[in-house]
Amino acid sequence: MGKNPNLKKEVTKVIPFAQNGDYFYQKGIRAYRKRDLYKARRWLQRAEEMKPSDASIMCQLAIVLTELGDYQRSNELLKEIVETLEPDMNDCHYFLANNFAYLGLFQESRKHAEEYLTMEPDGEFVEDTEDLLDLLEIETDDSEDYALGQDHLIVMQEQARNFLEGGQLDEALELLEEIIEEYPQFWSAYNNLALAYFYKGNLIKARDVLEEVLDKNPGNLHALCNLLVFYYYENNQADMAVLAARLEKVTPILVEHRYKLGATFGLIGRHDLAYKWLRSLQRNGFQGDGTFFFWLANAAYRTDRLTVAEQAWAKVLEMSPEKAGTEPWNHANEVDAELEEADQLYKIFGLSFSKKTTIKNVLDQPYASSNVREFAMFTLLKKKEVPLNISTGYDIAFQLKEKATDQAVKEWFVLFSKALKESHMFSNALAWAGAFGYVWSKNNGYAVTQKTIAEQYNISMSTLRKYVKQVEELMVAVAKP
Repeated sequence: MGKNPNLKKEVTKVIPFAQNGDYFYQKGIRAYRKRDLYKARRWLQRAEEMKPSDASIMCQLAIVLTELGDYQRSNELLKEIVETLEPDMNDCHYFLANNFAYLGLFQESRKHAEEYLTMEPDGEFVEDTEDLLDLLEIETDDSEDYALGQDHLIVMQEQARNFLEGGQLDEALELLEEIIEEYPQFWSAYNNLALAYFYKGNLIKARDVLEEVLDKNPGNLHALCNLLVFYYYENNQADMAVLAARLEKVTPILVEHRYKLGATFGLIGRHDLAYKWLRSLQRNGFQGDGTFFFWLANAAYRTDRLTVAEQAWAKVLEMSPEKAGTEPWNHANEVDAELEEADQLYKIFGLSFSKKTTIKNVLDQPYASSNVREFAMFTLLKKKEVPLNISTGYDIAFQLKEKATDQAVKEWFVLFSKALKESHMFSNALAWAGAFGYVWSKNNGYAVTQKTIAEQYNISMSTLRKYVKQVEELMVAVAKP
């Protein structure tokens, strides 16, 4: 059929849809109202790119960044608004006051809070600002003047935190000491200094720093939580119980303090309290990082809130896909837990021969048992007050490393882990190492004689035979269900 020339051809009109800065701003606002802070940040950052001088967009982005914990970038935006773009946007001083309070820069926080009240005596945030000033009265000393050099302090603080998180402990120690010298009441630096000393292996100095903080600033929550963590890794059950009971009664105001308290309780195994604080933060709209959702998932699982645990773990995987397979419920099986403990002991032993290794490599790992913690404290921090079994187990592994194979060392830690659970006592590291090396070699098809092993480990034949029997009996005992 031919075309009818009398028919008019329909023309579809295309209406252009401009995705401009206002469009992304509105998407950001909607995401924020739904408490999806990551999407809100993404859309608002797009809006800012398109309208880089729009104070409203920048202010909303700063608010979102604050809730995500990026106080420094939030402050940069807010300062640009009040110093350059919209000096009359007085609400920014309230937001700056909160950010500086979170950072521990209390005098700078006070300055912006007072400026807000002066400029907006009937403003929306007057009551909140007055509450903040009341809190600052507790946290600060009026005689101290932190007004000068705040930007310099922020830069140093962030650099020190990066050093600490990256395991550059010497650099962190040097910079934190410098910060404390310039700002003797900047308690955050003291707490990070204590952690740096602890990771470095100087337990006495770490505790001294925390005691100095608590002497000058009693009730400092970060110092108390860090001290509780130290007790936990030292397996100091008595002091840990006393301090944990004290912290149970604390009801912090700041989001940062609630997070710290929840994560600390999660670490020491008080999952009920960890869930209480972390879940309350989430319900109030807090959108944390992967670490926050890890501790929430762990606390929820340990307290039988399985739906919350799965939802929180989905967030962990969204941010860190490489953590697939490390879910808290994968560590409930006793056999898997034993093998994991043996693997952790073996890895800690290997780390002890690396000059660049600190205990931070171990403490950052979840699910560490008391045996693993004790072994790490002895191996990496050279702590002397540990059970004899721990130190002897290390000595046996060291002898096997020198005289046997790496696989023998690895399998020794499997037996060692099981023996620790049975409270089996070890003595005479050379004899145990020689006997285990002999039994392992025979079981794996190596042609070896007791005479050769006795000479290699510098023990008598009768001693070797005695300990071979003990090794075989131990293997049978720990193999029983």
